[in-house]
Amino acid sequence: MSSYNAPFEIHVHGDVPLRPEVTYNDLQEALKPLWKYAGAKSLASAAESTYEEEPGIKFDAAEHLLQMCWTIPGDEDFRQSLDEMCMSLNDLAEQGAAIEVTFYDAEFDDEEDAPEGEARDDFIMLFVGPNPAAIMQVQRDLLVEDVVNLMERHFDGSELSGVVAEIDKLFSQRFDALVNSLEIGKPPRGSGGPGHGGGRRPRHLH
Repeated sequence: MSSYNAPFEIHVHGDVPLRPEVTYNDLQEALKPLWKYAGAKSLASAAESTYEEEPGIKFDAAEHLLQMCWTIPGDEDFRQSLDEMCMSLNDLAEQGAAIEVTFYDAEFDDEEDAPEGEARDDFIMLFVGPNPAAIMQVQRDLLVEDVVNLMERHFDGSELSGVVAEIDKLFSQRFDALVNSLEIGKPPRGSGGPGHGGGRRPRHLH
């Protein structure tokens, strides 16, 4: 696809802890759906972001860490590449991790010339990990963080232990129900995010 007529700028952001034995070649193979989508012949040639201020895709061998802060032009079909990438990263991950993906409507980049109506922005939170328990742990931690941050506007943190306990109970029930289901590795679609009445997600704000 030509970058000139791509309807979205797609930003991929997240850090994935990797097993100590994972090599650059392993990572290149796991991320093949991304660099192939970008029209590159290798991970190295696609690792730079569209924006110079973003570090792109980096492999920190000393820390055993995949770091992604990477933007490319694309379309809705990029979602298929994300699904394939997550399946491959599950095999390399040391622990659960979240990956944020934001689709920015390219037509709304210039606010003066923006068409009428809402931007078609979308936001997806993906989760990878070595097993279902690791994936659910990072999902639980993110939810607890969001709920506590919201409720601390009205309550002291010490009053929220019961709320956290209820969240843990919900995740325990979900784990028991889905532990043998393939659905547990399927990334949920974002809901109520940008483009759906919540306003645009700030670009490059990490």
